[in-house]
Amino acid sequence: MKIAWITYDFEEYSILHANALAEDHQVLLLMPNSSSEDYPISEKLELALFEKPRMRQPLRQWRSIRNLMRTIEDFTPDVVHLQQGHLWFNFAIPTLRKKYPLVLTIHDPRHHAGDRDSQKTPQWVMDFGFRRANRVIVHGQSLATDVERLFGHPAENIHVIPHVAMGLQIGAEVNKASNITLAGSTNTVLFFGRIWDYKGLETLIMAEPLITAEIPDVKIVIAGAGDDFSKYERLMTHRDRFEVHHRWISDEERDCFFRAATLVVLPYHEATQSGVVPVAYNHSKPVVATDVGALSECVIDQKTGLLVPPRDPPALASAIVSLLKNPERMGAMGQAGKRYLTEQASPSRVAQATVQVYAAAKGMHPCAE
Repeated sequence: MKIAWITYDFEEYSILHANALAEDHQVLLLMPNSSSEDYPISEKLELALFEKPRMRQPLRQWRSIRNLMRTIEDFTPDVVHLQQGHLWFNFAIPTLRKKYPLVLTIHDPRHHAGDRDSQKTPQWVMDFGFRRANRVIVHGQSLATDVERLFGHPAENIHVIPHVAMGLQIGAEVNKASNITLAGSTNTVLFFGRIWDYKGLETLIMAEPLITAEIPDVKIVIAGAGDDFSKYERLMTHRDRFEVHHRWISDEERDCFFRAATLVVLPYHEATQSGVVPVAYNHSKPVVATDVGALSECVIDQKTGLLVPPRDPPALASAIVSLLKNPERMGAMGQAGKRYLTEQASPSRVAQATVQVYAAAKGMHPCAE
């Protein structure tokens, strides 16, 4: 099968997928020209890098999309797979869909609170693209329910496939040379990722005094860019219990943070799915997360981690303390998370499931032979 995979973001995710697909199929990966420098590309994969202009440059956007469409036409794919969509590219979807079966992975059906990056694209533009896919892939059953309700796709056209395992496969040797050094502690709680309102960092900060009362040497590491951090610092009761890296984190640095962590925490107020969880599992780390969105489908309560209600500092603190006091239980949970990735979310397993979606999309398209 000839597969054209288009992404404006999701670099590591896309390369892992495309590399695995290319083992048995002819794959063209189209991605921005600044995205592939740190990732190994399979020799079996065809790579087409394109310019990603700023959102407010319509003429450059139009030229870039025109070149993209020409590249796709020259490749003559059996199916096109688009990741989430894009402010300008979405308007080319009707033309694309007339010629080729279109599979669209919806990572986030709705903009998250405080996520200024995604909100640069009006929700109606994203919805316009979401509604025009022949088949849809999501990373959780709760998201499938949302997609069916919001966009009118029949349930049989929506496919739930786990988020691909990320971390360790890429840059594993390089990151050993990283100069990142974390404050020494055998009880290190990691909050990783973009810091937006919906991530619930304030809940973790308010839980800190309760955690410290039971685990005096705890260190809470916060790593990621996002909101003005001063509003979070004002909430901190014991500033010295926190180690803050408020900036963009490279993938090799990311792996250093996860290797040093004792456990990983996702205190989100809302969620769709998470790319943080598979990274934690790939480093055999247990996860404490709130029971929102599809997190309960990848964080298996009492097996790979613990689930707590959102916006509940005492419940979050209690879960973290219970694990930190039981290293054997944490170790077992970390190993269970690693097994989950191997059995459910390895690139090869996810690729096999995705190819089945392509076949279904191709079978329903009017241009199919």
